[in-house]
Amino acid sequence: MESWQGREDAGLGREIERKFLVRNDGWRAGNPTGERLRQGYLVAEPDRSVRVRLLPDGARLTVKGASRGATRSEFEYPIPSQDARQMLDALCLEPLLEKTRYRVDHEGHTWEVDCFHGANEGLVVAEIELAAEDEAFERPAWLGEEVTDDARYLNANLFRHPRPDRARGS
Repeated sequence: MESWQGREDAGLGREIERKFLVRNDGWRAGNPTGERLRQGYLVAEPDRSVRVRLLPDGARLTVKGASRGATRSEFEYPIPSQDARQMLDALCLEPLLEKTRYRVDHEGHTWEVDCFHGANEGLVVAEIELAAEDEAFERPAWLGEEVTDDARYLNANLFRHPRPDRARGS
């Protein structure tokens, strides 16, 4: 079986993502439209997770491996929305995560800004997907501290331990 590292050139089965706290509302300047997401985890372990995500226009099942820097294996599949609702209600670990995701374009990249709800209310995180770990990108002025290597900010951990930014004195 071919590992995800063996397919890096194709970009299949992996994501390269950097994550940052957001310091202010400057990202709202372009008045981006958000979409409400509801997600839960069937598995949430340090080296793997299986997530169900319900979106306004469908649903996805995502399998992720352990992070190595900003890179990790990722496989995502569309699933019927009704199946996702049933998994979220009956099979996923609790509590579920709810957030509104905004897409913000800045200097040739699209940032995903997540505003969390529920126990994580007030937490705002921005993520950027890159083609390579060393890809250059322009940091928006509203971007705060990088938390890519801080496992507390993985969504798979936020449902168990909300608001790690408060624990840091932020």
